[in-house]
Amino acid sequence: MNISFQPLDLELKHTFRISRGAKDTQSNVIVSLTEESGVSGIGEAAPSLFFKENSTSVVEAFRQFAGLLKNSDIFHIEDITNQLKKHFTANAAARAAIDIALHDLVCKILKIPLSALLGLNPHHTMATSFTIGMDTMEKMCEKIEEVKDLPVLKIKVGCDNDIEILEELRKITRAIFRVDANTGWNKEGAIKRLHRMEELGVELVEQPFPVGDFEALAYIKNKVKIPIFADEEVVDSKDIPRLAGMVDGINIKLMKCGGIREALRMIHTARAHRLKVMIGCNIESSVSITAAAHLMSLADYVDLDGNLLVSNDPYEGVHFEKGRLSLPERDGLGVRLKAG
Repeated sequence: MNISFQPLDLELKHTFRISRGAKDTQSNVIVSLTEESGVSGIGEAAPSLFFKENSTSVVEAFRQFAGLLKNSDIFHIEDITNQLKKHFTANAAARAAIDIALHDLVCKILKIPLSALLGLNPHHTMATSFTIGMDTMEKMCEKIEEVKDLPVLKIKVGCDNDIEILEELRKITRAIFRVDANTGWNKEGAIKRLHRMEELGVELVEQPFPVGDFEALAYIKNKVKIPIFADEEVVDSKDIPRLAGMVDGINIKLMKCGGIREALRMIHTARAHRLKVMIGCNIESSVSITAAAHLMSLADYVDLDGNLLVSNDPYEGVHFEKGRLSLPERDGLGVRLKAG
C-alpha cells in the first residue's frame, strides 16, 4: 500500500468568523492510498489550529505514516488506526484522513458502498444545518436572505449583541435555529441569553463556555430548557463519561476524533450515557463530508455543510437538496472528481 498526498486550499464564499477568529481560506490535504492492484482510496485532513494542527503538521504526519502503512493489511483497519493513534496522538486530522481512505479503499475492493460495510441504511436522509458566521448585523441579515428557505440554520454567536442579532434574523426566516458560541460565553448572563433564545425558537446551543469550565455547565444544566451540546469539550470517546449529566449531547467530528472507527465508538459511548449525537464538520470538501454523512443514520442531528461554504470544492459526493443530505449510490465513499 502506497501513500500520496496533495494540498487542497478551499476558498470560502464568505469570510468565516466565529468567536475566536476569522478566515477566508482553509488549507486541507487530500491523501490517496493505493493497493498493489492499482485500486485507490481517498481521504481528507481538515486540520484545526484550535487543536494545534495545520496543513504542515498533516503532511509531516503522512510522511511518518508511510513506513507503518507500507506493509499493513488494508483490511485490518482497526489495527492500523489504533497503531496510528498510539504513535501519533496529536495528529487527529491526519489520522482521520487515513481512516477515511482505508474505508474507501476496502469498500472499492469489495465493490460495496461504505454504508454496506458499516451495516447502515444508505437511504436514510437528514436535514443538515447551514452555518451563518459572525459578522455585522447587516451582513448576517444578507447571508440569511440567501438561505432563508433552508430548514435549519446554525448561527455563530459569542458577542455582546447575540440576542439582538438573533431577533433580527428571526424576522427574516422561520427556519429552525441552532446556535454555536464556540467557547465564547461566560457564566454571567448565560441564563438570561438562553431564556430569550428559547423564545426565539433556538433548538440547541453548542459549546457555550471555554473548554474545562464544568462549573458553568453544571450551573446552567437545570436552569434552562434548551439542550446544550459539547463540541470543543469532547474530542474522543474517553471524554464522554465525565460530561454525562452536564450536557445533553455531543458534536462528533471525524477531524477531532481521528476518523470513522473512533466516531462509531463515540456514538455508542454517548448512547450508553443517554446523550444525543450530532455529526459535525470543519471547513471540508465533499470527500470528508461524504465520509461523515455515511454515519448520519446513527445521529440525532447533522451539521455537515463544510463543503457548501466553499466555492472551489473539486469533488462531488453526498447530495444536498432543499437542506437535506442523501448518500451517493457508488462504491466506497461514493466521491468522485467533478466533471470538467
